[in-house]
Amino acid sequence: MITELRLENWKSFGEATLYIDPLSILIGTNASGKSNVLDALQFLQRIASGVTFSDALNSIRGGSEWATKKSNLAFSLNVVFLEKNIEYKYGINHSLDSLFVNESVSANGRTLDRSFEIRSPSLLVLEDRSDLREGFEFISIIFNILSKIVIFCPDPDSMKGYSLLSDNLYSDAGNIAGVLAALSVERQKEIEDTLTQYASRLPERDIHRVYAEKVGKLGKDAMLYCDEKWGESGEIFTVDARAMSDGTLRFLAILTALLTLPEGSLLAIDEVDNGFHPSRAHLLLEALQTIGRQRNIDVLVTTHNPALLDALGTEFVPFVTVAHRDSITGESKLTLLEDIEQLPKLLAQGTVGKLSTQGLIEKSLESVHG
Repeated sequence: MITELRLENWKSFGEATLYIDPLSILIGTNASGKSNVLDALQFLQRIASGVTFSDALNSIRGGSEWATKKSNLAFSLNVVFLEKNIEYKYGINHSLDSLFVNESVSANGRTLDRSFEIRSPSLLVLEDRSDLREGFEFISIIFNILSKIVIFCPDPDSMKGYSLLSDNLYSDAGNIAGVLAALSVERQKEIEDTLTQYASRLPERDIHRVYAEKVGKLGKDAMLYCDEKWGESGEIFTVDARAMSDGTLRFLAILTALLTLPEGSLLAIDEVDNGFHPSRAHLLLEALQTIGRQRNIDVLVTTHNPALLDALGTEFVPFVTVAHRDSITGESKLTLLEDIEQLPKLLAQGTVGKLSTQGLIEKSLESVHG
């Protein structure tokens, strides 16, 4: 599992480190750099999946032109992993005319460090290079971990139509029905029971069942449905995804990702509670914690919703990172919430959500970094 992401001259960042736990929360105002962190993870995932460096850079927001700080034409991304009590470090140092890959492995008190200059457009070809194979003996382990990074942006509009039967959930969850309907009968029932268990606790309607069914003569497409009880009569009505609220669809998409992604994945969700009613914050947080732990999936979410921040409680303070701007340089910074010297005084004034809404967290950081 990934435990650290270190950024240097990446987009708006100078130097910063994100610590990744089973559930990590990244907070900050707009333009603080939260999305740039997710872009770095997406870039690493794409090169581990065989995409060339230029294509991987050009596919992220802003393309290669905005991949580095304007004052510096080189960037560095370094990742720390922990797998079976062995620590791996993998780094990419990229400039206009060179690309270096750094590899480090630590186990039983011993450390092996190596650095290579790469001239091939894709790192995957190195596995077929006998002259470099020894230097990249751990590359398959590293790439396997990086390839399990998922940047998830559920789009309710994409979820409302029919979808082809699929093995893997799209990043926008547009094929959620096809993924559920393609599962084995036993696995589908297990997942749909869990979806129903959580959805039945949503405040707006009495949901009795969430499920997907194959449709059409050939049975190659599927639709998402839920059975709801309306009014005092207790009559059950079936509605399909087109009649479900955007918030309900986003909630079901996040649960489905947690329930279907491979174990060992890192699920990253930008503005995780976008479109959710504040009353759902506790339920969403419970699902992220419980299912993530059960399936060995780490979760990284960004938010500035005070309801979700308040739902975290003080026990989550060590797992909250604040993205903010340096008042002098303008660079993005990452600071653990618990490392803010004035935090005890701040918490005496109110909850984390209240402090964030009033801008007091950012103000306290300005006084330190300014």
